[in-house]
Amino acid sequence: MTVCATPTPVDVRKLALHDRYPVASAAFNLLDAGESMELVHDQDLKTLKRLFESSLPGKFSWVGVEQGPAVWRASITRLKSGHGNGGCCGGCGGA
Repeated sequence: MTVCATPTPVDVRKLALHDRYPVASAAFNLLDAGESMELVHDQDLKTLKRLFESSLPGKFSWVGVEQGPAVWRASITRLKSGHGNGGCCGGCGGA
């Protein structure tokens, strides 16, 4: 059985736009494999998701939790190495 802790919230709403991705990626880099964080934003997260995809391809999973209009939230999980290459990908809230 997998036991999942509540994801760490990373609220970037009060940060300057140019600081939001650096803060979110720094928080992600502190996660161990299989751990999650919850990204909270006051705008659509598509730009931040694209930045994650370009800088961390294949290293995370992204699940939209809330899609506005006032708050957008996503659960971002650091994947275990080997994911997508025949590695195990268990974890929280599977398919």
